[in-house]
Order: sequence, then structure tokens, then C-alpha cells
Amino acid sequence: MATLSVKPGQRFTMPDWHTRSQFISADAERQRSASRRVRQEARALRNETNNQTKWDEHNNRTRLAERISSVNRWKERLDKCLTDIDAEIDALAKVKEAAERALQAKNLPLDVSIECLTLRESRRSVDVVRDPVEEQLRKEVKVIDKAKRELQQRVNEAFEQLCRLRDARQQLSCDHRHKMEALEIDRVCLSLNVNSPNISFKVNPTRVPGGSTVLEWEQNSQHNKDHTEAELKASAKLREAAALAIAQTNNELEAQRVATEFAFRKRIRDLERAYDELRWQERNTMEEISEMEEDIRRLEEDLRSKTRDLKVAHTRLETRTSRPPTELCRDQAQHGLTDEVHQLEGTIRALRQKLVESRDALDALYRQLHRVQTDLGYKANSLLLDNKCMDSRRKLVVPAEKFVPEVDAFNRTTNRALRNGQLELS
Repeated sequence: MATLSVKPGQRFTMPDWHTRSQFISADAERQRSASRRVRQEARALRNETNNQTKWDEHNNRTRLAERISSVNRWKERLDKCLTDIDAEIDALAKVKEAAERALQAKNLPLDVSIECLTLRESRRSVDVVRDPVEEQLRKEVKVIDKAKRELQQRVNEAFEQLCRLRDARQQLSCDHRHKMEALEIDRVCLSLNVNSPNISFKVNPTRVPGGSTVLEWEQNSQHNKDHTEAELKASAKLREAAALAIAQTNNELEAQRVATEFAFRKRIRDLERAYDELRWQERNTMEEISEMEEDIRRLEEDLRSKTRDLKVAHTRLETRTSRPPTELCRDQAQHGLTDEVHQLEGTIRALRQKLVESRDALDALYRQLHRVQTDLGYKANSLLLDNKCMDSRRKLVVPAEKFVPEVDAFNRTTNRALRNGQLELS
């Protein structure tokens, strides 16, 4: 009869088996319950973290968008400020150039005024007079000097203001460049997502970069904007003042030029009248000299004639002394010849006295003629100088390329010619 084999080892009882089965079932139930709890917690965590991540990402995208919008608004303001300051720099530079041209243009009137004063220093004798022309010329020099000082001050102020504007523009440009860089960076950050190819982990990304500020960028931009607007206002005010100074100095100089030329024309008319009066005096004096010389010649002839008559009377009287004694009487002929001698001697004395007086008068006429001719020379010289001054002053109103002198400084004036040291009417 065959025997059954029995597996060696411990044998459990049915209760143990049931207990083990129940333990396994309970443990499985407990594990499933724990797993379900973990799954629920995991699902809740997933939902919560997903929502948190999405909201955080959404909020940060919104913040980046707001930041971009804010920076972009400031960039546009800075763009406008840069446009305005560039326009103001150009406008102020043009005004400065205009002031410099006006300042340079004052050199010619000043040179002309000094030239006129220098020319008029060549006047002679009594014509060296402080007349209204000289006063106007000196006043003109003062007006030009004052205008040059004021224009130079405006040029210096414009230069300094241009420097300040360029400094302000440099600050604006730097701020604008920073805004552009920040916009580019934030736009790149806004465009990033989980599918972007260039995302990666970074070393210590939450560190605070060196030089970081606590939201002072807007205050800095506002300061730059306010500073620029203040400089723009100051520049506009300076442009108005410079333009007003240019117009005012030009008006003052033009008024002074007109006054000076009016004084010149009046002085030239006075000189011409004085010259014509002297020419009339010269002609009359020369006529009087001619008549006086003719009278002197006749006096001399009469004196010679009377001398010959006296010789005849003397000879007759002396010859009659040789009559015989009986005929040597004081007859009517003797008395007549004696009276004739006395009469002729008195006549000769009177003629000689009158001849001396006539010669003295002739000398006085020659001296007077010399004075008249000398004064004519002075007037001619003064007319020549003043007409040359007037011709020189034409440069103030005639373009340099069209300027042709009307007065020959050495040979003529406008309407008179110089001949043998005397001016004669053309």
C-alpha cells in the first residue's frame, strides 16, 4: 500500500487562516483608503498648484504688460521731449547765429563812424569845431558799442543755454535709451512660455542685482521731463529777448544813422553856403583889389604928372629970377607961379598921402584875400572830408559788392572840383 507524502513545516489552523485572510483584507482596505486620500490630496494639490501657477503667471504677465505700457508711455513722453528740445536747440542756434551776424554787422558801422571821426580830424583852423556832426558821430559810436555789448551778452547767454539744453537732451537721450532697452527686455520676458526654446534653470535667479533702485525710475524720468520743460521755457524766453535785442539794436542804430546823416547833410549845406559866401567875398575882394590897383596906378601917374608940373613951375620961377633989375618985379605972373607951386606941393602931398593910404588899403585887401582864400581852403577841405564821410557811409546801405565810391578823396567832392588849392563850382 502506497504512503502519502507530507510537506514538512508548520501547519496553521483554520482560524489562523481566516484571521490571516481578514488581516490581509483589512490591510488592503486600509492601504486603498490611504491611497485614495493621497490621491485626493494630490489632485487637490495639483489643482491648487496649477491654479496658483496659472494665476501667478497671469499676474506676472499682467504686471509685465503694465510695466511695458508704463515704460512705453514714458518713452513716448520722452520722444516728444526729445523732439521739442531738438526743435528748440535748432531755433536757439539760429537765433544765436542771427545775433552773431548782427554783432558782426556792427563792425562796419563802427569802422565807418571811427573813419569819419578820423577823417574830420584833418580839418584845419577854425573848421576844427565840435559841431552837431561830431556829436552825432560820437553818439553813434556809443550806440554801436552799447549794441555790441548787448548782442555779445545775448550770444553768451544763448551759448550757455545751448549747453544746458544739450545737457538736458543728453539726460533725456540716456533715459530714452534705457527705456528702449527695458522695453525690449520686458517684451522678451512677456513672450516667454513653457514652449520657448531658450528657457533654462539659472544660478540664483532671485538675487537682487547690484545698482537696483526702489521704483525711482519714474521719479527720475519725471525730473528729466520737468528739467527739460524748464530749460525749454528759459530758452524760448531767451530767444524772444535775443530777437528783441537784435531788432531794437538795429532800430536804434538805423535811427542814429539817419540822425548822423541828417547832421552831415545840414553841415555840408552850411559849408557850401559858407564856401559860396567866401567865393563871393573872394571875387568882390579881387575886383576891389583890381580897382584899387588901377586907382593906385592912376594916383602914381597923377603924382608923376604933378611932379612934372611942379618942375615946370619951379623952372619958370627960377628962370624969372634972371630978369633985369628993372624988370625983376613981383608981377601977376610971379604971384601966379608962386601960387601954382604952393598948390602943386599941396596936391603932391595929398596925392602921396592918399597913395600911402591906398597902398595900405591894398595891403589890407591882399591880407583879407589871403584870409578868405585860406578859409576857402579850410572850407574846401572840410567839404571834401564831409563828402568823403558821406560817401563812406554809403557802405551802410549799399551792398559791398555794389559799392562804388562817388567821391574822389583827393581830387573832387560831390559837386565841386579842387583846382590849384581852391574849390570851384563845377
